[in-house]
Amino acid sequence: MLGGLTAVSLASILPRPAIAQARPKVVVIGGGFGGATAARELKRAGLDVTLVEANATYVACPFSNEVIAGLRPLEGQFFGYDAIRREGIELVQATATRIDAEARRVTLADGAQLSYDRLVLAPGIELRFDALPGYGEDAAEQMPHAWKAGSQTLLLRRQLEAMEDGGTVVISVPPNPYRCPPGPYERASLIAHFLKTRKPRSKLLVLDAKDTFSKQRLFEQGWKELYSNRLEWVGLAGGGQVTAVEPATRTLVTDFARHGAAVANVIPPQRAGRIAEIAGVADRSGWCPIDPVTFESRLRAGIHVIGDSAIAGGMPKSAFSANAQAKVCAAAVVDLLADKEPATPKLINTCYSLVAPGYGISVAGVYRPRNGLLADVEGAGGTSPLEAPRQTRELEAAYAEAWFRTITADVFG
Repeated sequence: MLGGLTAVSLASILPRPAIAQARPKVVVIGGGFGGATAARELKRAGLDVTLVEANATYVACPFSNEVIAGLRPLEGQFFGYDAIRREGIELVQATATRIDAEARRVTLADGAQLSYDRLVLAPGIELRFDALPGYGEDAAEQMPHAWKAGSQTLLLRRQLEAMEDGGTVVISVPPNPYRCPPGPYERASLIAHFLKTRKPRSKLLVLDAKDTFSKQRLFEQGWKELYSNRLEWVGLAGGGQVTAVEPATRTLVTDFARHGAAVANVIPPQRAGRIAEIAGVADRSGWCPIDPVTFESRLRAGIHVIGDSAIAGGMPKSAFSANAQAKVCAAAVVDLLADKEPATPKLINTCYSLVAPGYGISVAGVYRPRNGLLADVEGAGGTSPLEAPRQTRELEAAYAEAWFRTITADVFG
């Protein structure tokens, strides 16, 4: 009896074992520079993280223009997810087909479902094959876009290699916005380098739907110095906007002319990746309005959008931007799940471009929320000096390669 009473007394005064609380569940869709970064940051914060990515290997777009110009193997663009798995992130190789924002549930192509407390979308871009008359997925086999790295990158490279010396290469550049604003002009530069060294009687024509572009003075200075008789750029005012294409003859049509090409690189208009539309976070522009502090969708609560798909104001669509946005978004998600007010962020972006091997230029920007968007911080950032010795350009090219090694290690391990 005494023992029984003692036991009851002890039980009444000893603290009860704490009931284990389930860790908040975050699902990230898209395993590129934004999504993979977000998954790792969220996991390191102690959350339960699932990364949904359809592909077993990620093929990076930065430096893919070097692949097109024969300066780099495509294999150098391949990155796997082993390091992400080792961090304890659940990696689901599948395509998300439906999102129920009310129930907070993701449905995969095989019918499996994933519940979440917060959802992060990093779906990249979708090419608008319906936006340019005559162009489509079949036409891209004749006139490659090469704007998603992989088979299209190699197709454009093979076409350049097979072209007879003396042929004309034509690049069609879309209006803003699109992934990597200076990308078409770096591509033009490196293709011009390829022609200069491999097809010296050939020329390159760039037909542009804009009259101004990123790092324009720097690019034009490099073109004048290196490719003065080989590369011609035609802007919108000069009739540069391509209004239709004829794949059978590789003809590009503008308001004033028809341009036949031996090789045609057609970069079509773009929009947010398909899952953004499915989730209901894309507006009529095709892109995703977000809160610039948390990257939470303005259209669907509990869903955050980062990277190329987001409407990020002055911040460009780039790998650097996606990586930076992912870190800010992950920190905001952690705070929101803990019922804390997220801090107002300041983000940076640096974008390197190669005008030729060993000839680099760059632009940098600093951004912070203002009037509901991410806006440039005045006096911060800037471009490479216009008048600079060749040694400076060589250093910037080296910095570009170092940046790529650093960011891919940060993202993919």
